[in-house]
Amino acid sequence: MADPSSYRPKPGQIPESPGVYKFRDEHGRVIYVGKAKSLRPRLSSYFQDLANLHPRTRTMVTTAASVEWTVVSTEVEALQLEYSWIKEFDPRFNVKYRDDKSYPSLAVTLNEEFPRVQVMRGPKKKGVRYFGPYGHAWAIRETVDLMLRVFPVRTCSAGVFKRSAQIGRPCLLGYIGKCSAPCVGRVTAEEHRRLAEEFCDFMAGRTGAYLRRLEQQMQEAAEEMEYEKAARLRDDIGALKRAMEKNAVVLADATDADLIAIAEDELEAAVQIFHVRGGRVRGQRGWVTDKVEAVDTAGLVEHALQQLYGEEKGDAVPKEVLVPALPELAEPVAQWLSDRRGSRVDLRIPQRGDKKDLMATVARNAQQALALHKTKRASDLTTRSRALEEIAEALELDSAPLRIECFDISHLQGEDVVASMVVFEDGLARKSEYRRFQIKSFAGQDDVRAMHEVVGRRFRRYLQEKTDTGEWGPEPDGETAQDGPLEAPAGPIDESGKPKRFAYPPQLVVVDGGRPQVAAAKRALDELGIDDVAVCGLAKRLEEVWLPDDEDPVVLPRSSEGLYLLQRVRDEAHRFAITYQRGKRAKSMKAGALDTVPGLGESRRQALLKHFGSLKRLRAATVEQICEVPGVGRKTAETVAAALATAAPAAPAVNTATGEIIEDEATSVASSATRGTDR
Repeated sequence: MADPSSYRPKPGQIPESPGVYKFRDEHGRVIYVGKAKSLRPRLSSYFQDLANLHPRTRTMVTTAASVEWTVVSTEVEALQLEYSWIKEFDPRFNVKYRDDKSYPSLAVTLNEEFPRVQVMRGPKKKGVRYFGPYGHAWAIRETVDLMLRVFPVRTCSAGVFKRSAQIGRPCLLGYIGKCSAPCVGRVTAEEHRRLAEEFCDFMAGRTGAYLRRLEQQMQEAAEEMEYEKAARLRDDIGALKRAMEKNAVVLADATDADLIAIAEDELEAAVQIFHVRGGRVRGQRGWVTDKVEAVDTAGLVEHALQQLYGEEKGDAVPKEVLVPALPELAEPVAQWLSDRRGSRVDLRIPQRGDKKDLMATVARNAQQALALHKTKRASDLTTRSRALEEIAEALELDSAPLRIECFDISHLQGEDVVASMVVFEDGLARKSEYRRFQIKSFAGQDDVRAMHEVVGRRFRRYLQEKTDTGEWGPEPDGETAQDGPLEAPAGPIDESGKPKRFAYPPQLVVVDGGRPQVAAAKRALDELGIDDVAVCGLAKRLEEVWLPDDEDPVVLPRSSEGLYLLQRVRDEAHRFAITYQRGKRAKSMKAGALDTVPGLGESRRQALLKHFGSLKRLRAATVEQICEVPGVGRKTAETVAAALATAAPAAPAVNTATGEIIEDEATSVASSATRGTDR
């Protein structure tokens, strides 16, 4: 490990101009490339006290042995030079996007004498026109099959084309009218190229004028009683419209834009891009990256733009690029994009309307891509075994933790405090043994106290069921099982053959949090005399693993399978807790207005809401309609109707995360379940 002060430049040596800098290791390899609008403050920030640096930045500067820089005249030049050096040196500490799969594109080889339409993957070639990328190759072939009826461009390989020219007979596509057969001279090279260019224009979104021209030709043919020609043109129009229907209209103003969304955690980020041309989604692609440098969302956006447009020019760069956050140097990046396109490119964050809604869809795709990337490893038995072994080694356990239980606390500003317990066995979720808890002993934002209570309750039940008579009975203390049908859990069973719900202990307890939460869980176990269950905590900020008696956390490598497993366990506990907390909040909001009705108990309140579906419909109901609810007499119905008629409508709900007003009661419940502020 190098001391950064050993290679720190003197302050007067570093210029204040825009530039690009490189950190090299002791072997001379470039390990990091960065840019700055002013080199002096940026480089000086790397040589401060190591304790003040982000852990990833600290690792980089202690790995490096020298730093050098190149001065440029503008920030746009700095952006271009940074991209070139990252491509050339592939530095280990720079963000590297990698495709989560290989995406095919529709390609037209305009660089050949007789252009060919085909499916292409991999690097783009000069002189070839690309459309896409598409999610699946079959989607391209379906589109091409429909369009070849109208644009009979060559699709055959060079070998087939040469063979047909030698024997003077076209292939099958030439006989059925889906190829103009330039191989045997049915059309000239100029006529065939014109067909290929019309094909490209149609795929690029210039569809309206061509369809109108075909419709006019069809009308003229019908007026001249050339009915066969008119029928053929009619079928051509139908084929083109079916090809257009493959891509739904998402932006009504026929916008050409790329929408970029990012989903990230502390270690990785997933990027999704929708390519919209002519108002239709023409392609989609995605990347996943390790966050090997300290970078925020704006920095990830800048890296994504470099990756996406670094090799593109002309129309391949759209007029508009919509992003979730603007890069730090937004104007130079926009200028760089404009230079590559040859005309102005707008780089902005969508604020309202269809574009904002479509951006939300792209963001959901990014979140799903990140979740899929993280769970791919769970399906492999060897990988799961290695993950458990790595956890055992890192936590110094005697054996691999085959059963892991994770606890999380959730509340809304101290109200409706709940907890979750999820179970993973052999690295896989065992949902039939999930449990959820209501915290009734206190209210407030004391996660440590809640964690102590929940862990204590879980293991008191374990000790109780370990020694009781085995009677099933109701679940005390507010513990409830996951909704829905349950499998028979593995573990001890009582005399009636039913499983004991808490009698199977884990080898490892994981809590969502840092040292305070870990200490609370450990204290709960010590109070019960349990010393054969290990405890650890996973802190969200830097994904550090905390042990009860250690001053410093255990830091697992970013590529560790054990860390991936702990993250999945923690995230599942968080999801399960939030789902339960939102459900409780929705019920309390839904029934709140009936609490003031005298003589109306909980059972009849729930019966009324179940019958009418919402408080809004109940308020609009007549006394006779309310009487139809089982258990509600006329006197009670009159009391309910009178109370709701005189009660003022509830104040509009406000989303505390966004400041957004939820319009009415009918939507407030759903909104609270999806947009509330959760811990």
